[in-house]
Order: sequence, then structure tokens, then C-alpha cells
Amino acid sequence: MRCIECGREYDENELRYRCDCGGLLEVVTDLERAEDVFDGKNVTLWKYESWLPVRKRVSLNEGGTPLYRLSNLERELGVELYAKNEGANPTGSFKDRGMTVGVSKALELGMDKVICASTGNTSASLAAYAAKAGIKAYVLVPSGKIALGKLAQAIIYGARVVPVKGNFDDALRVVVEASAKLGVYMLNSINPFRLEGQKTIALEIYDQLGFVPDNVVLPVGNAGNISAIWKGFKELYEKGITDELPRMIGIQAEGAAPLARAWKAKKPFEPVENPETVATAIRIGNPANWPKAWRAVEESGGLFESVSDGEILRAQELLASREGLFVEPASAAPLAGLMKLLESGELDRGESYVLVTTGHGLKDPNVVVNRFTLPKPIEPTLEAFREVMK
Repeated sequence: MRCIECGREYDENELRYRCDCGGLLEVVTDLERAEDVFDGKNVTLWKYESWLPVRKRVSLNEGGTPLYRLSNLERELGVELYAKNEGANPTGSFKDRGMTVGVSKALELGMDKVICASTGNTSASLAAYAAKAGIKAYVLVPSGKIALGKLAQAIIYGARVVPVKGNFDDALRVVVEASAKLGVYMLNSINPFRLEGQKTIALEIYDQLGFVPDNVVLPVGNAGNISAIWKGFKELYEKGITDELPRMIGIQAEGAAPLARAWKAKKPFEPVENPETVATAIRIGNPANWPKAWRAVEESGGLFESVSDGEILRAQELLASREGLFVEPASAAPLAGLMKLLESGELDRGESYVLVTTGHGLKDPNVVVNRFTLPKPIEPTLEAFREVMK
């Protein structure tokens, strides 16, 4: 592990999450050991085992998620457009990629208890993989601020669910202290091993497309995923597998957009104290991984943008009604951001774009149900239905 701030290195089996200087750590991949397995066949996360820093394997057959060509939206927007559908993972979100590696590392380190703070998807994934590993899971969630579909998952998988008075950032502070003093292994994205699993999104995109897209667009909450995917593409480049790199474009919700605000205003990063958005998965005001995310966007020549809740919900409806792809609100933020940036001329319609849709729509069905009203019931007759068709 190496600090991204001061460069100090630590043994991979040392139980720590940050450098002594306070900087975030990242895993240094042994690219000599990494194998060129990119043939477009049998795509699953563990196909890339030689690129991952664990030897044990706690798996629910994650990864290998579909990469769709969004042909209907392509015609409307005039761009080459794909979606990497991470909602097809075992618990319905991209978090499973990080948890298969993170929980595997926990077992390697001899840990029997794991913990996370969560707005929903992390708690569901941690609970499932802890159940598979036969270890105890604790998940701290903001009280009243978690989608019911995700809460139900964490409960049924057997985790100890602990509501916290406050938001995600308050819950994360407790988790950080608990991991330091109570002998529980933290699996929030501050843990660099979790991000190693998430970098496989980049490896799969390359494997499935056969080329590196010009742009990768994804939602940004705690900001680990955008840096993980960038790390995956950089490793492909450093290994000599490809000579191309994508631009990383991070989309935040307007009510929880500290990175987008700082980027657009060209000012230092400042947290948002009371984040609010319909996109609960990215309702985070102080992203723990913001320095990594900032570096990923800066190095790649990308950008951050923010979108309104209305734009997010419209994009969610478009993905479903035009492409048959039902995603949770946070996962619709990339399409909303892309549409906004194409309209403003900040992005080029002549380039290719991969949207990373991070979670399934059934994670948060109330957002849809509460927006639509069913018509009055009809009589069970053909005549009544004929009137409906008119």
C-alpha cells in the first residue's frame, strides 16, 4: 500500500486504512504478475484474479455485468453510447465488486467482524458477503435516509443494522473510530482493497468493447468508484494492453455536489453540511475519497458536473422507457449529466461514452411509485378495455 500524498509505503497485510500523514492509501498492483486475459470471452470479476491483491476468494459470482449499446438514446442524442449495468451484480449494485475483494482480505487478515457506514448499497453488499464468509457484519445507516429496498437487504442477510441520528458522514465517523478501537474491519471505500475490486469495471469495459471508450461517465457519492475505475484503465495502459485512456466524468446531485462546485468554481474543496437529493446512493456531503476522485478527473482531462433531482428523475425515466433499463436515481445521474454537457457543448457528440449505472431500480422503488398514479379500475370487459385503447 502506498500513500497518495507522501508516497510512504506499508505492507499489504498491515491493518490500516490511512497513512500516518493522514493521506489515503492505494494498493500498488504487481503488473508483472498481471495476465493479458482480454479476449472478450467468459467475462467475470475473478477472470482478472492476477490483477487483484488477494488469494482467498469469497464470491457470489459477481461481475460480468452486461454492457448495453443504447441504440435508441444514441439516435436521440447523436452520440455513440453504452451502459455498463452494475445493477446486474448479485445484490444489485457495483458494491459487490469491492466486497468480494474486501471480505476476502478480511479473512486473510484473520478478521471475524466487518463494519461499514452506508446510504444503502454498501450495507446490502457487506451483509451478503459477510453472510457468505460466515462472519459478523455491522452496518451503520443514517436514520430515515436509506431506501427501503436496500435496508431490507441488509436485514435479511443477517447484518446488525444500526440507525444513526445524522447523515452518512456522521455514521462514517463512528465507523472509523470503531475500526480503530473495537477490532472490526472497516469496508468503506477508504479501505484501498475494496477499490481494487471496483477497478475491474474498467477491465470489463475494455474486455467487452475491445477498445477504450473516449469517456466514462458515472455518479459520484463517496468518490471511490471514479478513482477505482481510473486506476483500472491506468493499469491496462501501464501494462501495455492498451495505448488509450478515457476521460473520467463524475456527476453529482445538486444538493450533494461538493466536488462539482469546487471544480466549476475553481475553488478548494469544501464539504456540504446537509446534503439532500432524491438520489440517496450519492447523498454524501463530505466524500472520503475526494482527493483520489479529484486526481482521477484531473489526470484524465475529465470534469465534474452536477444535475438537479428533476434532471435525474427524467433520465431515470428515459433509460427505462427508451432502453428497458431500470436503474435507481443515482444511476441515472450519468445520463442526466451527459445530456446537460452535450447541450452546453462541453462534450463532443463525435465521441464514445460509457455510462456506469451503479444500482438496480428496485433498490428504491418508492421514488417511482410515489411519482405516478394508476388510473381508476375498469370493468372486466372487452368494451371497457376498448375505451382505454382509444
